[in-house]
Amino acid sequence: MTARVLFIGEGSSDNGLVPHVESIAVRKGLDISVTVPDFGLLRLPTGHSVPDKIRAARALGGSYDLAVVQRDADRGPAQDRRDEIEKAVEAEWPGLRHVAVVPVRMLEAWLLLDEACLRHVAENPRGRIGLDLPKGGAAENIADPKQLLKDSLARASEYKGRRLAQFQKRFSQHRLRMLELLDPEGPVACLPSWRAFVEDLDAAFEVLNG
Repeated sequence: MTARVLFIGEGSSDNGLVPHVESIAVRKGLDISVTVPDFGLLRLPTGHSVPDKIRAARALGGSYDLAVVQRDADRGPAQDRRDEIEKAVEAEWPGLRHVAVVPVRMLEAWLLLDEACLRHVAENPRGRIGLDLPKGGAAENIADPKQLLKDSLARASEYKGRRLAQFQKRFSQHRLRMLELLDPEGPVACLPSWRAFVEDLDAAFEVLNG
């Protein structure tokens, strides 16, 4: 039997988490089908809050065995986001099992630890310019990891002028690619928020596996 999984991220570049969801399922011996809802199919605009997105996903139809909902912790405690997601699911889709994915402080923190991947996506894998990236758990303490990732990609590319400007316009694509290429057993594995994602998903898949 194939388990049906709904994935709801903060934005389209968060969809790079889907391959990681799928690989965790494979490791558990579970066959899954992941759906990323296309909110553009709805007549009315979809809001940005978690309840708005869950409500919109339900309006699109379909039934699911599990929802994986990603929301950055931002400046608050991760537990606040977990509580927010739990309340949203209970209110908008009662009975739907879910896993909350809460990067600390932002998902970009997960991407800052893999220097080789960053240089590869920056189109300069052999570059030697220093990047001064955070090490280990320090990544979760950076005030604005998104800006640091943008700046680090630009620096690693070593592009100048117009070419750099064009490169920087593709940040969402670069972020998505880095997330897809992220080694789940690499440096990111030291971060508590990543481990929570893997462990919570493991537990949910264990239940679905019966």
